[in-house]
Amino acid sequence: MKVSVGDISLNMHEDGDPNGAPIVFANSLGTDLRLWDKVVPLLPPGLRIIRFDKRGHGQSDVPDAPYSMGQLVSDTERLLDALGVKDAMFVGLSIGGMIAQGLAVKRLDLVRAVVLSNTAYKFGTAQTWADRISAIRAGGIQAQGDEIMARWFSKPFRNGPELQFWRDMLTGQPLEGYLGCCAAIAGTDMYTPTAGLRLPALGIAGDADGSSPPDLVRETAALIPGSQFHLIRGAGHLPCVEKPDEYAEVLTKFLKETGHV
Repeated sequence: MKVSVGDISLNMHEDGDPNGAPIVFANSLGTDLRLWDKVVPLLPPGLRIIRFDKRGHGQSDVPDAPYSMGQLVSDTERLLDALGVKDAMFVGLSIGGMIAQGLAVKRLDLVRAVVLSNTAYKFGTAQTWADRISAIRAGGIQAQGDEIMARWFSKPFRNGPELQFWRDMLTGQPLEGYLGCCAAIAGTDMYTPTAGLRLPALGIAGDADGSSPPDLVRETAALIPGSQFHLIRGAGHLPCVEKPDEYAEVLTKFLKETGHV
């Protein structure tokens, strides 16, 4: 389903109880809303489960690059307003976790709790992202595929039958959209705004994550007083794919502890 969010439309999908407590999932760079396919069926009943493709990804519109984090946050804000969502639990993975931080800072009425999964207040430097953008402009996403898969997944998973599906998802993303979001990450440092947040927060990391090492995720979550942290062993950057049972179990526990279900 496409929803207009100003000058573009975002693709989104809903599961569960349309009148239930909302939980919103935001994807990582290079993935679409299928990222959560294994987790959604494992969540407790009574939730309104919302997933969406950020601008430039999946079936959402693809404006010309570059994008800013402010645009990605505003897109999400307008989507939730259009859907009549308030007081959601917001689960953001990687760049989705940056969106989660920005949205909570801007619109606390929309977000009552955050899950900062495999994310950071800041990823790399402007120069590392500029180099990455240049390399992808020159050789396409495909040329970076092996390197990205090594960051996304543990070695056993990379040797298994599912890897091709995720590689295809990565390389199938629109080039402009991927590069646009790279630019958004390059320009983002959420340290000070996130340190000002006061809401329930859970950090989730994978011990084999090559993009957001566990210590970085732990440090990011710890900016929010009273936050929790959970390390998933045997998983890389996308633990919801490699270890969906544990991921859903941790998420369900947090949902119950915060009174969301």
